[in-house]
Amino acid sequence: MTQTIDATTHQQLAAIVQAARERRAEDVTVLDLTEVSTTLDYFVIATATAGLQLNAVQENIREQAMAAGMGRPSVEGPSERWLLLAFGASIVVHLMTREAREYYDLEGLWSDARVMDFPE
Repeated sequence: MTQTIDATTHQQLAAIVQAARERRAEDVTVLDLTEVSTTLDYFVIATATAGLQLNAVQENIREQAMAAGMGRPSVEGPSERWLLLAFGASIVVHLMTREAREYYDLEGLWSDARVMDFPE
């Protein structure tokens, strides 16, 4: 059974995806975890270079998310490889370097999750 996403959540995810792309994050992927997890709803995973780009992407996501009516996220990190922004358990954003993304392989770990399409 596929769960239908509500319009507000879809708009919030779209704002996050767009904010990441505005700062040239690559391979922005949204995973719908609602059918495969009892505690998490959505992952947004994006690739950025270390340092300045990770911070620029993170800042733009925070600004755009707040403009879309979301609260301030909790931030784990920062590190030079992986930064996590959590908007509660609803939406968790993973900003990773290519090396960290390949090593941790979140898409492989959550391969049962549905990949959502947000065209550019």
